Amino acid sequence: MNVTLIIIAVVVLAVILMYNSLVAKKNEVDNVYAGLDAVLKKRYDLIPNLVSIAKEYMDYEKDLLSDITKLRSHAINPNISDKEKIKLDKEITSRLASIMVAVENYPELKANENMLHLQKTLTEVEAQISAARRAYNQAVTDYNNALEMIPTNVLASFMSYRKKDLFEITDEERKSIDVSKLFDK
Repeated sequence: MNVTLIIIAVVVLAVILMYNSLVAKKNEVDNVYAGLDAVLKKRYDLIPNLVSIAKEYMDYEKDLLSDITKLRSHAINPNISDKEKIKLDKEITSRLASIMVAVENYPELKANENMLHLQKTLTEVEAQISAARRAYNQAVTDYNNALEMIPTNVLASFMSYRKKDLFEITDEERKSIDVSKLFDK
């Protein structure tokens, strides 16, 4: 009888520990995603300032600036999914790189104090986003591993936990950038 109670207690304790571990991993993913979201918001708040200064100097870049503004507006919508937000983040990153390359061709814009400050701030924010993406991917990897490993996979299935997506770059983003093509019309 005592042995049976001890075995039951050990099994219950193991289930509780696995449950708490899964919940902690899920919450860690949510927490890191919220941090990433905060840094992305910082970037979205910085974009209008960058765009307004750059607009004065880059008339021919109107389409690019308009795209960034539209993407930003869509990205700050609270009703978009995580997948949509990740996709928008990739698109904005690509477009911002184009602006930074375009700035290099405008000496008066490069020398503008506001533009220099915004470029520096944007570079810092992009570094924060990169770090947040790495933290998010690590939290998601830990979470996904727990969902797939025995014995937590059984409990995770019972709890209806599903794998989360990592931030990944596309094959197009892996290619070297031909800067001269950015200026072709």
